[in-house]
Amino acid sequence: MKLIEIHKAFAIRLQKSLIAIVVSVGLASCQSGQPLDVVEITIGDIQDALVAGETSCHDVVSSYLQRIETYDQSSGINAIIVTNPAALAKADEVDRALAFNEPLPELFCTPIVVKDNFDTHDMITTGGSITLLENYPPDDAFMVRKLREAGAIIIAKTNMAEWAFSPRETVSSSFGRTANAYDTNFVPAGSSGGTASAVAANFAVAGMGSDTGNSIRGPSSHLALFGIRSTLGLTSRDGVIPLIFDRDVAGPMTRSVEDGVKLFNVVAGYDPNDSLSVSNRREADYREFLKQDGLNGKRIGVFRRLVDHDTADAEIKQLFFDALDDMRSAGATVVDFVAIENFDTLNDSIQSCGSFRYDLKQYLSSLDEPPLLDVSTVLESGQFAIESKGSLEFFSQFPLDTAPDERQDPCLIWPNHPLRNQLLENTVRAMDAANLDALIYPTWSNPPAHIDNANEEYLGDNSQLLVPAAGLPAVTVPMGFWQEKLPAGIQVVGRPYAEGALIEIAYSYEQLTKHRKPPQGFPALIE
Repeated sequence: MKLIEIHKAFAIRLQKSLIAIVVSVGLASCQSGQPLDVVEITIGDIQDALVAGETSCHDVVSSYLQRIETYDQSSGINAIIVTNPAALAKADEVDRALAFNEPLPELFCTPIVVKDNFDTHDMITTGGSITLLENYPPDDAFMVRKLREAGAIIIAKTNMAEWAFSPRETVSSSFGRTANAYDTNFVPAGSSGGTASAVAANFAVAGMGSDTGNSIRGPSSHLALFGIRSTLGLTSRDGVIPLIFDRDVAGPMTRSVEDGVKLFNVVAGYDPNDSLSVSNRREADYREFLKQDGLNGKRIGVFRRLVDHDTADAEIKQLFFDALDDMRSAGATVVDFVAIENFDTLNDSIQSCGSFRYDLKQYLSSLDEPPLLDVSTVLESGQFAIESKGSLEFFSQFPLDTAPDERQDPCLIWPNHPLRNQLLENTVRAMDAANLDALIYPTWSNPPAHIDNANEEYLGDNSQLLVPAAGLPAVTVPMGFWQEKLPAGIQVVGRPYAEGALIEIAYSYEQLTKHRKPPQGFPALIE
């Protein structure tokens, strides 16, 4: 070997050694910071602390994993089904990028949990069913992929109601029952109760859920969270186990409006793999709607039909009326009351297509080795939670291989359903007549049910009405606490693709009132 080549080889080895030393020193420096108190911390708080060198992403993720290990089972909430064994390695990648001052994506070091019906290539996805206990999807759901690309770290999956059947409670055959983090004697609602209790208890900075009729907004209300259900078609459901395809929506569940909007800004958008996805309808940047004075000048209509239930709890109603006063004080005009033409008639006439059996087969067929293709076989096998039996029997009566709009007695799907379109038209007409930016009502008219009486005490679920059938966007935000211990939420509904206006209203109201407070029993673990 020539002398010059020897010198070149030595130089290359020396350069690699120096790089390794720099990386090691950089990581050691990052990880030598003080542990961060993650209770009620935000995405911005985490990122500011990392940039300032006050902590490391490794320590942040470790803190959340330690909270899960310490509190999830011992408290009795049972929100987490599995943690991600690669989470700390992902955190180390962030720390390396920080050490070298590399460009960082908008959600860098954002530890989140996702519901068990989102496909994750590195963790099981059971949909709450023991029949999928060994299901490792070949790739990520669209939203999971977008979140990871933006720098989020999926640290765990959360329990859910089996097959997302129940809005009342969160019970799976794969991982059991989830309780409300504010009081385990009560339900977290369903079906995204695992995400709701996990985020409320500060097991992650944010979470993801899905909502067919209630399942983002209902649990978010019961756990003092912000939850957003977007306009049908604005966000993709690809890789999310379906319940009813032309009603399903997935989205963020967070302790603050700002964090929810940061996630939503990443996941909203067109996806050709979702047949209902629409293009060119998202805003350029939803974070621009985080305005402190967002209520000022808004015209907000009270949809009294979902306020004055015969069974509505008096204290919940008073919290709602107090919220109206708060909105007025912030410069909003509250129009009371607003009626939607033929609402009750349309609401009673619009029936779900019951497409779960057909829709689930489409999902199962996308797996490399599906353990089943027909959910009816689950009913025959007995491998289900007893709470799911009625829904399994109901959905099993519909065809397996025929799309709803191709049945002998067709059930037209969105956006070609005339009654759903009529409900949408009537709602927009009512808003136009009063020049409204949004409609509001309590997310639940009643407090959470006792966990052993979930069916008997299932009252006041307003999320099932209006929004899913009409395909409208809606958010829920905390409006206070029932008997000063169980959360209650207010729901804000807008015109199609008016998520920006809803964010303005929700953020402004949240910043004005600051109703969110963490549940007791999950204190910080740092000394």
